[in-house]
Amino acid sequence: MNTAVLVLEDGRVFHGSPYGAEGETFGEMVFNTGMTGYQETLTDPSYHRQIVAMTAPHIGNTGVNDEDPESRQVWVAGYVVREPSRIVSNWRANRSLDDYLKEQGVVGIAISGTRALTRHLRERGAMRAGIFTAPSEPVEELVERVRQSPRMEGAALAPEVSTTEPYVVPAIGEKKFTVAAVDLGIKGMTPHRMAERGCEVHVLPADATFEQIMAVEPDGVFLSNGPGDPATVDVSALQKVLEARVPFFGICFGNQVFGRALGLSTYKLRYGHRGVNQPVQDVRTGKVEISAHNHGFAVDAPLDGPFDTPYGPAEVSHVNLNDRCVEGLRLLDGRAFSVQYHPEAAAGPHDAAYLFDEFCEVMSRAQA
Repeated sequence: MNTAVLVLEDGRVFHGSPYGAEGETFGEMVFNTGMTGYQETLTDPSYHRQIVAMTAPHIGNTGVNDEDPESRQVWVAGYVVREPSRIVSNWRANRSLDDYLKEQGVVGIAISGTRALTRHLRERGAMRAGIFTAPSEPVEELVERVRQSPRMEGAALAPEVSTTEPYVVPAIGEKKFTVAAVDLGIKGMTPHRMAERGCEVHVLPADATFEQIMAVEPDGVFLSNGPGDPATVDVSALQKVLEARVPFFGICFGNQVFGRALGLSTYKLRYGHRGVNQPVQDVRTGKVEISAHNHGFAVDAPLDGPFDTPYGPAEVSHVNLNDRCVEGLRLLDGRAFSVQYHPEAAAGPHDAAYLFDEFCEVMSRAQA
């Protein structure tokens, strides 16, 4: 039987069995705390160039179907599980997760120590890693190869996962709004949630210019989630959108890009937030939402009240109750806002679904 190893850049090694495709892969080692939604996680473009370890001990129970993917392919660089399910138990499944990973060429490993791995990452922080099936080199050489792999800081990855051609997601029922959605790594459920609310969504490539955005005559502009370092993104198109006072809504990577457009900086989180159970507080109401996250960077903004921007005063609207990092921003005039999490919740809780309604309300006020 083949063996496999997971090698971290600090020299920690985990031994296990191959899972999915065999070979070798490199990426940033992170963990996801969700107990469900592994298919949505795998196909989330925000995980591009990351090796994802699932903290839930049993993965693959419900197999894989053709309805739940969030994009055109699996994006994770590698996959780490504790105990793969030996059978598939769901009426919607048409193949096993193991077969799906092989089909998509995703190198994985099953190890008994996912708890130890997670604790290690919680102590040392996210780091580079590699998975190797039946390696022939000594561990020391594998560690060095991992250390030569690219870092996430400075990585411009949104263009690698974005659509290359614009496409339209039609409104479901009566059309009420036209939305220009810039695809930085968008999940399929996101434009669907807007379409449910009467939005005709024009999905545009990550490098869309202000002129291309405005060519669809949008009632609002949306910036999606996505992978990589937000410091690499050209924010000039969004700044022109804000200057034109077009309603704006951003999530996740879009929140970070919004922060940079406002003149704020971003920074790399030591651990990052990945899962479907992150507690976030709306500072305006005190309400706490359990939210779905996937990010390794955050916006550096003052938490003690409003601050000035070129587009008027703004404030931090949401904070993470675990580490107090910024989870949302908004202009005080109400025309532009963003959050650092996934209101479409595929998979995850639905506490934040109201944000799509809020976006529609902002567009409705602008039309009046």
